[in-house]
Amino acid sequence: MPKQKPARTTPDGGIQAAARARDFLAPVFAQYPLEVASAQGVWLTNSLGERVLDLYGGHAVAGLGYAHPAWTAALARQAEACQFQSNAVAMRVRARAARRLVRFSRLPFASVFLVNSGAEANENALKVALRMTGRPHVAAIEGGFHGRTAAAGAVTWGAQAKWYGFPRTPFEVSFIPRGDTAAIRAEVTKRTAAVIVEPVQGLAGAVALGAPFLAALRARCDEVGSLLIFDEVQCGVGRTGQPFAANLYGVRPDMLTTAKALGNGFPCAVLMLSPLVAASVKPESLGTTFGGGPMACAAIEAVIAAIRNERLLERVRRVGAYIRRSCVLGPVTAHQGAGLLVGLRTTRPAKEIQAELLECCILAGTANDPHVLRLLPPLILEEQHVDLLRDALRDLPA
Repeated sequence: MPKQKPARTTPDGGIQAAARARDFLAPVFAQYPLEVASAQGVWLTNSLGERVLDLYGGHAVAGLGYAHPAWTAALARQAEACQFQSNAVAMRVRARAARRLVRFSRLPFASVFLVNSGAEANENALKVALRMTGRPHVAAIEGGFHGRTAAAGAVTWGAQAKWYGFPRTPFEVSFIPRGDTAAIRAEVTKRTAAVIVEPVQGLAGAVALGAPFLAALRARCDEVGSLLIFDEVQCGVGRTGQPFAANLYGVRPDMLTTAKALGNGFPCAVLMLSPLVAASVKPESLGTTFGGGPMACAAIEAVIAAIRNERLLERVRRVGAYIRRSCVLGPVTAHQGAGLLVGLRTTRPAKEIQAELLECCILAGTANDPHVLRLLPPLILEEQHVDLLRDALRDLPA
């Protein structure tokens, strides 16, 4: 397939149309000067008909890219068969999705609880840990992001100072400095119900915490009887080149949450439970209306099948390595992250470079670190697409 060089965008790029569309939306999201009309593969088409290379993936959601034929067909079949039934009714598609998730993980999980979003999955993981242990304290990690609900926000770094909004947290919280193995012993005690951690921190700027730090968390949790929760909402489902970052680093959590790429755009998430934790979950202790709906389960099945059939884990490892080899140039001085969760460290503010790339019809993300350009592309990305980013970066001022 020949390389496709995106044309430089026009000054409008759909800005006026996008502004009109915001008239009735709560002003909680900052939006790019881009209005998407359609999408195919790794390409977006804006409202002016220009093609934009998507290296952001709808915030890591579009793992299979756009208009993936097998995924689209699976949802169409399920919609025709039965678009929804509650968890009070048995459905084969739900049972299949749960079984395939456990097998896909290659980790010793016993069962799953299907929900709707990453924050909801984390909220339930924390609830299970507090209820199971009877302890009042949760430890989290400097720089981590876990959601904007009460419990998930409580363990999100900086949330209480910036946007938390609740008068108090629902449990005691402390934060372990990132990478500080010595601090783990002080912060994780016999009062600690759980430690929650993103193995690769997304919003922080694709910061990989690494096997030694994660193993130290595991060891301390075992020592004091705390549960270890891996939040893989952003870094899971193949994004690191393994099913989960837990596989990449060889550390087994007691619970694991994931969402985003799990449904390729259909809202769904999951809380995966070890046998010991699963045995503690009693009837009616958790609940959801939409979680585990048949459409979501069909989407999950299709994503897992595509990752396997298209050998996407191998591609993620190969293309991720290619990004690291080829894209440290121009205003980029270093890289971080794992697989296709990539942080490119920049000499200038990353938002400036993001805007300059968008003028070249390339969409990238930023991070809480103002000097990190964050890439969360579809897992189907190929080297020829990376070449477009490389060429654009080379032409930008350092």
